[in-house]
Amino acid sequence: MNVCSAKWSQHDNVGGKMARKTGSHGDITGPKVQAAALRLIARHGFAAVSMRQIAREVGLQAGALYRYTPDKQTLLFDLMRGHMDALLVAREGAAMAGTPLIRLDEFVRFHIRFHLERPDAVFVSYMELRNLTPENFATLEALRRVYEDQLEVILRFGVVAGVFDVVDTKISTLAIIAMLTGLTTWYREDGRLPLADIERIYTGLVHGAVGVK
Repeated sequence: MNVCSAKWSQHDNVGGKMARKTGSHGDITGPKVQAAALRLIARHGFAAVSMRQIAREVGLQAGALYRYTPDKQTLLFDLMRGHMDALLVAREGAAMAGTPLIRLDEFVRFHIRFHLERPDAVFVSYMELRNLTPENFATLEALRRVYEDQLEVILRFGVVAGVFDVVDTKISTLAIIAMLTGLTTWYREDGRLPLADIERIYTGLVHGAVGVK
């Protein structure tokens, strides 16, 4: 998972001196803490997971966990912020040229593939928004709008070019993203259809949603 957005301490302060903990390095243990937290929160929900459980999952004493994160709220925010950062970085390398229809199809395939590789991160990022502080929620919402705006720009160009028939590009954007993200709740690699077929079906559904002419 691409869930690391914070810098982790690599040393312990013992007796006023910086000493490395035997068998534990910040650049290794920090990401393990986030990965364990992600698994547990996706499985049980944020409210039901304690810092003690997370520490036990990583093999740490409960008190040692606070060398890697100040509290559970910060840990949740770092998970969600890391997911959005990874999404936006991945989009920087995506194709942004071509007709509105080509760009729309590319967006659909990108969204499906990126999110199917990260089902736990997707689940936590959508279902645990309610557990963020107002300030952290606002930060995540701003990042999500950056991503959503990329699709809405494509839809607007398509409407201007006369190839899409969309009444409200904002609502259509949100509806398309929700539909595509929903794949993570039921898709299985060993399912009835291969991913390439599912992508084609979903691309057709999106074409219908935007009134491709």
